[in-house]
Amino acid sequence: MAARVKTFTYHTSIEWKHGVEATLSSHDKPAIGISTPPEFKGPEGNWTPENLLVAAVESCLLFTFLSLAKSCKLEFAAYASHAEGLLEPVFDKLVISKVTVRPRIEVMTEQDAEKARRIMGQVEEQCFISNSIESDVIIEPEIVVTAVIPARSGGSVKS
Repeated sequence: MAARVKTFTYHTSIEWKHGVEATLSSHDKPAIGISTPPEFKGPEGNWTPENLLVAAVESCLLFTFLSLAKSCKLEFAAYASHAEGLLEPVFDKLVISKVTVRPRIEVMTEQDAEKARRIMGQVEEQCFISNSIESDVIIEPEIVVTAVIPARSGGSVKS
């Protein structure tokens, strides 16, 4: 007998405000203003579909890393990332052809750094969002071994 695969459904709603601006919402989450980007005559300061797509990839990669790190018992001190999406014409259509994510992960030992590198090698193939899009997803991790020196107050500081 085949194993039953779980499925999930996610809902969003959009309400047009005026011009090229709208409000995006989802049950029990804060609503956000969205619009076309300024390069397509939208106002500054709103989230755009392009930003949201890049953010979806970047955040999914983070949460995939966190899940894999937990199952591999990787201890790490910090994770921060920056991402960019390239919108360009491909076969006469504008597409986000590439999303590059640059995570910076701080670990305590060289052994943890090697474990983090192995995990980062699995992150893209395990990420639901990167598996759902045709864009190339490039991950350029920076893994840094940091020293922690006990502070006089009993905490720790990074040097």
